[in-house]
Amino acid sequence: MAELLVESDELVLHLSGTEKLEAVHGDLRAPRSAVRSVEILDDAHEPVDHGFKVGERLPGYSEVAVVRTEGQKLFAVVHHDTPRGVRIDFEGTDYDAWIVGSTDPESVKQQIEQG
Repeated sequence: MAELLVESDELVLHLSGTEKLEAVHGDLRAPRSAVRSVEILDDAHEPVDHGFKVGERLPGYSEVAVVRTEGQKLFAVVHHDTPRGVRIDFEGTDYDAWIVGSTDPESVKQQIEQG
C-alpha cells in the first residue's frame, strides 16, 4: 500500500513493490514548496477514469498509473479499499497532480499542510 509522507522539505510517495511493478514507476518526490493545493476526494477513482494511462487500471477498483488527461499529467495510486483520497496539485514538477487513495484523507491533508 502506498504511503504518503512529509520528509523534511519534500513530499514523498512511497510505493509498495507490487505498486512499482503495476505502475512501472518508482517512488515519487516533490518539494513541499511546489504544493499548490490539497483537496479531499470522496471518489478518488473518478479523476483518473479518463485519459491515457500507463500502468495498472481496473476501472473503479484499482488504478496505479501515470495518467494524461485534459492537458495534465497525473500520478494515481487508488485501490478498492481506499476509494476516498487526496488530490495534491503541484507547480513546477514533473506531475501536475498526485491522486492518492487513503482511509483517512482528512489526516493526510492536515499532515501535508502542516508539514
